[in-house]
Amino acid sequence: MGKQAIYVGLDVGGTTMKAAAVDDGGKPLSAPAVMDTHPERGQDAGLQTMCETIRRAFAAAQLDLKDIAAIGVATPGLMDIKGGLILDPPNLKPWKNVPVRDFIQKTFNKPTVFQNDANAAAYGEFWVGSGREAKSMVLFTLGTGVGGGIIIDDVIIEGEHSHGGELGHVRIVEPDRGRRCGCGARGCIEAYASATNVVRRARDDMAAYRGETQLRQFFTANNEEFTAKDVFDLAIGGDELAMKVIDDTAYYLALGACAVIGAVDPEMIVFGGGMAVEDWFRDKIDAYVRRFGLPFPVKTVKVKFATLGSDAGFIGAAGCARLAMKTK
Repeated sequence: MGKQAIYVGLDVGGTTMKAAAVDDGGKPLSAPAVMDTHPERGQDAGLQTMCETIRRAFAAAQLDLKDIAAIGVATPGLMDIKGGLILDPPNLKPWKNVPVRDFIQKTFNKPTVFQNDANAAAYGEFWVGSGREAKSMVLFTLGTGVGGGIIIDDVIIEGEHSHGGELGHVRIVEPDRGRRCGCGARGCIEAYASATNVVRRARDDMAAYRGETQLRQFFTANNEEFTAKDVFDLAIGGDELAMKVIDDTAYYLALGACAVIGAVDPEMIVFGGGMAVEDWFRDKIDAYVRRFGLPFPVKTVKVKFATLGSDAGFIGAAGCARLAMKTK
């Protein structure tokens, strides 16, 4: 039996970046190496930090560079996946036209694969997470925004312009009257169902609500600040208004999922991120999917939560490197 191939996956975020060596079965060989991104220091410093995080990753696994078969790198923002470039990332300003793939490949002299962070997370879940038994899967990531990824038969749907899987910007409300999204358009899923916009909708609903609600009391007691988690916690506690906000969130996510089911017909829909933790919330989404989706696909589609947590990005990035090596 030959020696098992090992890959390094790097997941770059606006605040931190994480990397780990991952074996051919998708198992990290150590805790991830974590470094602060400091995008304000400029892209040259950022590229050096990426390389140092990669070095720390294989060192943490007690490996040398010669032990690494390939490297996968996942980053956020507007990008050219085929060209290996970050173009103009909102969370990594002032970076522009950063040649990530070629720089890392030249630095380590190893095959290097570049991918969108949400696509990488989706592939991680598909490879060794919730979707490991599925042949096709769609991931929605629920955080500050709503990201996504589509995997069909081991292929990541990148799209002609590297924008495949931008699920947060699927329109679920008429674009001339919906809530405004961070992208500037109206009616996107993200404008309704991201953690940020769960809070915004809760504020709006609270202003119009005439009954007693713990949500308003919590809002007042905490200097007019609360998070999506606070809304969920109050819903768990039985607060009527908080329960409505969360039920509406499940409804909006289901509308987005139904649109994707109609376009892709996946075996599985997976929700990840900080809001995807309560089984009853998944059950609400699932019930709305069954209610509004195309009758035949929704009979068999599975609705699940992600299982890899924040490790999905670097595991998926390593998986993308592995996939590229195996399909050469």
